[in-house]
Amino acid sequence: MRARHIAVAAACTALTASICVIPASAQDDPSVLAERTLATKLDIPWDIEFLPDGSGIFTERDTRKIKKIKGTTVTELDTVEQAQTTGGEGGLLGLAVSKTFATDNSVFIYYSTASDNRIAKLALGGTPQPIVTGIPKNRYHNGGGLEFGPDGNLWATTGDGQNTSTAQNWNSLGGKVLRFDTAGRPAAGNPRAGSVVYSIGHRNVQGITWVGNTAYATEFGNNQTDEINRIEAGKNYGWPTCEGNCNTAGMTNPVKTWSTSQAGPTGIGFYKNALYVGAVTGRRVWKIPVNGTSLGTPQAVFTGYGRVRAVAPAPDGTLWLGTSNQDANGQPSATDDRIISTDG
Repeated sequence: MRARHIAVAAACTALTASICVIPASAQDDPSVLAERTLATKLDIPWDIEFLPDGSGIFTERDTRKIKKIKGTTVTELDTVEQAQTTGGEGGLLGLAVSKTFATDNSVFIYYSTASDNRIAKLALGGTPQPIVTGIPKNRYHNGGGLEFGPDGNLWATTGDGQNTSTAQNWNSLGGKVLRFDTAGRPAAGNPRAGSVVYSIGHRNVQGITWVGNTAYATEFGNNQTDEINRIEAGKNYGWPTCEGNCNTAGMTNPVKTWSTSQAGPTGIGFYKNALYVGAVTGRRVWKIPVNGTSLGTPQAVFTGYGRVRAVAPAPDGTLWLGTSNQDANGQPSATDDRIISTDG
């Protein structure tokens, strides 16, 4: 089976088409990929991270719970009562584990409230202590990505809150990538002194990851084009003037695009020399080979799980995926939502 999979993949990458689909019969066979279901009957696991002992920790958007998964055992760690759902894409979203978790039992969370989206430090079992507030919130376009970068700073991805004018406004936190320290102070080297804003011109930027020191972020398009952008300080990624590639002076084009029916790109992780991108609309994962700063042809993988949102390389060398089939656009099976581990 593995030999057949390799042959299919080789034939696929030889094609000249911009997007290549490996058949599910080859790509999703557990005997080929050693896929393992770690947890079932979850409720929209939005972000997956890992604790110092290697256990997984994840947020559930609508239940507002933070849960731990060790082996195949799931336990509840906390419910963020201060978070509110929006009837759409808001709720308890991004998660980052404190670098001092072993001593302070703390995480950082991105969540929606009655008035805004915000980021807080949370000692599990305690009360969130906001460090960045005032991120625009609406039913949709709430962003939600939160990660520690290789520079030691927190990076957050925000949506325009369904108000396109925020994306081009440096004084708004909507439609941006933000970069700040663990107290919420602007990181050294941000493009504008005193501001946590790192890049502008985003519609609804989602996951973020790094290849070395180079940041890549996924972004939902409007009616035509979804994107991956290479995030650089002070760059303007075009929204609402541009959706996908354009030739407008001062605006930066994405490094990869899809039609909106094929992607809906969400979580992203760098794993075994490739970017893996969860796709909720496309109901798959996109695997993109990486060679330095060059990105290869996207290949559709893990097409049998429905809406894949969370993508997280694990300390044990596997890749974890979280589905989002319990949301309003999904078609959940009896076991959804799930977290799956695979060797890629």
